[in-house]
Amino acid sequence: MISGAGANIGVQVGDDGVVVVDAGATARASDVVAAIKKISPKPIRYVINTGPDSDHVGGNDVLSKAGDQFFPGTTPPGRRQEALRSVAAILAAEGVVRHMTAAAESSPGQSLAGLPTESFHYAKKFLYLNDEAIEVLHQPAAHTDSDVFAFFRRSDVVLAGDVIDTRRFPVIDVERGGSIDGEIAALNRLSEIAVASVPIVSREAGTIVIPGHGRLFDQYDVIEYRDMVTIITDRIRALVNAGRSLEQVKAAGPAKGYAGRYGNDGGDWTTDKFVEAVYRSLMKEKS
Repeated sequence: MISGAGANIGVQVGDDGVVVVDAGATARASDVVAAIKKISPKPIRYVINTGPDSDHVGGNDVLSKAGDQFFPGTTPPGRRQEALRSVAAILAAEGVVRHMTAAAESSPGQSLAGLPTESFHYAKKFLYLNDEAIEVLHQPAAHTDSDVFAFFRRSDVVLAGDVIDTRRFPVIDVERGGSIDGEIAALNRLSEIAVASVPIVSREAGTIVIPGHGRLFDQYDVIEYRDMVTIITDRIRALVNAGRSLEQVKAAGPAKGYAGRYGNDGGDWTTDKFVEAVYRSLMKEKS
């Protein structure tokens, strides 16, 4: 895991080359390339995006150009002469292309560079590189409508993207297709994929979960995070079903007991914004 360049970044290395999950922010892309080169001199073959946020996709173009697309028989490092083979592939859920395009069109002068070159709209995309199965699992309507988990089966590592943010309550981006029920469904799926260190719980073992931001998780951490989100959602759902307004829901303090650990009074994602996003998601579902 590489941290400090925006979102957490995962790097898998082996004889076939380097697979990178998430690219960090644009401003730190060259630093990320330098950090990857310290891990392995082999070319980057794939960049997998777990979602459409700029701190996950901002470095796509730079990382892709620092790589070299994988084709059978091209394992040795070295530049291809063909333009289509001279950069690493960028893989993401189909919605990432749509959201990145919309963001560029709404910001005059912003480039469309770094768009995914391979996208999919179905439940699972899979690769087999570096002697390992890699499952890219679409999570519809969680943080956004374009989230994926990247599951490295032999290594037993899952990159969860912004479905988990250990620093705060999860961001539910309703405008981009996110929903609280989809968020909980994604966390349930992640808790089923991950394996705890049993029966010897004293070992620091089991599936490693790399969240979009913050520290590493194990299965117990995922379950605790899911339960927290579920409990707050159930409290808000009960208030919604009772006909309470958004202001009344906020006044009821549905995040009590968890705000001290995950809440924020300032910044771009406050406790109030989380409660409002859950409320809007539930109202949208109700209507």
